[in-house]
Order: sequence, then C-alpha cells, then structure tokens
Amino acid sequence: MFKSTFFKSVLLLSIVSLFASCSNDDDTTSKPVTLETKTYSNLYAPQTGGQGQPVGGVFTKFSFSQNAIVTDESWDIAFRGTTIIVNGGTAIGISDEPTRTGNGAVSIVSNTLSAVTTIPNASTFVQDGANTYAIPTGSGNGWYNYNSTNNLITPIAGKIFVVKTHDGKYAKMEIISYYKDAPANPDPAVGSRYFTFKYVYQPSGTSF
Repeated sequence: MFKSTFFKSVLLLSIVSLFASCSNDDDTTSKPVTLETKTYSNLYAPQTGGQGQPVGGVFTKFSFSQNAIVTDESWDIAFRGTTIIVNGGTAIGISDEPTRTGNGAVSIVSNTLSAVTTIPNASTFVQDGANTYAIPTGSGNGWYNYNSTNNLITPIAGKIFVVKTHDGKYAKMEIISYYKDAPANPDPAVGSRYFTFKYVYQPSGTSF
C-alpha cells in the first residue's frame, strides 16, 4: 500500500510539474514584443563625381535589426549621396551598386512616424529595378526638397518609409537631416551627406 501511494504521488507531482512548465512556456511566447523608436545619427554616405561628372562610390549599407552599418548581405537599405536603395528587386543600372540578395521593398506613407501603426497593404510596396528606385530620387520626388537659392537639402516633412527588410521583417523610418549632427540651420558647404533618421524595427507581427 505504501509503495502504491508513493508512486501515485510521484506520478501526480510529475503531471503537475509538466503542466506548470507548459504554462510557463506559453507565458514566455505570448509576451508582446517591445518596440523602440531609435535614432541613428551621422550615417556617412559619400559619393564621387557629381556636378556634371559621373556619380560613383561605394554605398553605405545599413541593417535595421542590428542598428548598424554592415558590409555583408544582411543590409536592408543603402545610402550614397542623396540616393537610397533597398535590398530587394534587381539592379538599377548605376555604378558601384551592391548586389541585391534580399526581398526588401518600400511603401511610402504620408503621416508622422508615431501615427503609422500598421503595415501597409502588400500592393503598395515597391522594389528597385531597371531605372526604378523604391525610394525615388530627385528634389520633391523622393525624400527631400532641394533649394537652389541656398543649396540646402531638406527632408520632406511627413514622409514615412515603411521598409520590408531583406529577410521579410519591417521597419518604419523618417529621415531627419542630411547634415552632420543634424543642425537646426545647416551650412550646405560643411558636413553634408550625413544622414540622421529615426526608425522603429518590427521583428514580428503586422503592426507598429
């Protein structure tokens, strides 16, 4: 009788422990991901040429998940001068562009960064292609306005870029400045081609 009772007790304890373990696992996986608005300052995007000369130079590649400049194939977007490309699609046909190995794309939304709370419809996302940029180039068409009077390049307010990353995750991004240290009154002759941008990286789910 003692042995039977003992083994029943051990079995009952094991079952209780198993359910407790499963419950703990469920609690861990059900916790929502905490999203954080980050600012990346002074990403340098130099180029060669310009002013009537052929533009070239290596693109500066950035990974949202790593919050860092990268040199491997884990990049999501890349910068050179005022040009921004995405790791998805095919070659545009410009010099020194990196090979696209990912599935990246971009959807452009007119809003504030905090107000963009959902992933746009898949049909709104665009990839790079022959003579086509997911983020258009040129003053007024893409991310900036150019003032020919004072030669200032100013990010267009209220333009948010929702980026599908190279591995199918998402980030929303707002460009803050094109000048080093993001001064309130930049000098176009000093410290240009330094991107400061805010972003939120979403590693899972369909909302920000």
